[in-house]
Amino acid sequence: MSERLKLSDVLAADLPDWRMMLNALFATYRTGSFTAGLAFIQQITEAAEEANHHPDLTLTYPRVEVKLNSHDVGGVTDRDLALARSISDLAASAGHEAVTDHTMVEFGLDTMRVGEQAEFWAAVLGSKVVDDEVVGTTYAPQVWFQPSESAGPATAGEGRIQRWHPDIWVPHDEPETRIKAVLDAGGALVDDSRAPEWWVMADPDGNRFCICTSLPPLGADADPRTRPQPG
Repeated sequence: MSERLKLSDVLAADLPDWRMMLNALFATYRTGSFTAGLAFIQQITEAAEEANHHPDLTLTYPRVEVKLNSHDVGGVTDRDLALARSISDLAASAGHEAVTDHTMVEFGLDTMRVGEQAEFWAAVLGSKVVDDEVVGTTYAPQVWFQPSESAGPATAGEGRIQRWHPDIWVPHDEPETRIKAVLDAGGALVDDSRAPEWWVMADPDGNRFCICTSLPPLGADADPRTRPQPG
């Protein structure tokens, strides 16, 4: 089994087309046309077959989106870095421009019944549970569950109930730009004590959400899956 890599390992590999979020590598290329995108996917397919390591691919007009991770370790390994480099070389040869302003969304639920709620929401979303989290699909988000000591609802803003909160994942070099956009749009910064791992933000009505990156937690003993309560 290959060793699971950290963001620092990915950055050291010098892969400017790629960004690490939610334990996977992502790259998007502007291909200019549907036909060119299809040809690029064929090239990626051949490289993946040769490496015996296969990415998730999305073809749209006019771009190709690529996701790489190693399912056996639940994260990024040297196999992903090697295939990412090959895909970047193919893109450069074809003149496809990389786009790096990615966004991934998952949802967190504050609950006293983690296992029960995980099974419930997997049924709702038509997905499955792995390590007490609902696995995301092409058309449904990943869901994680934050243990709560309270049976009552959390609050977001005066008189507003919020047990759910979205986590907006952005590349390691994107959060400041995204936070500025949120503030310029009328949002608020609620808590930056765990920056640059995540920032707790609020919309104009006080509904809270987190902007997250794959950067490490500030404290050596910090739990990267325990965010501040939204109340």
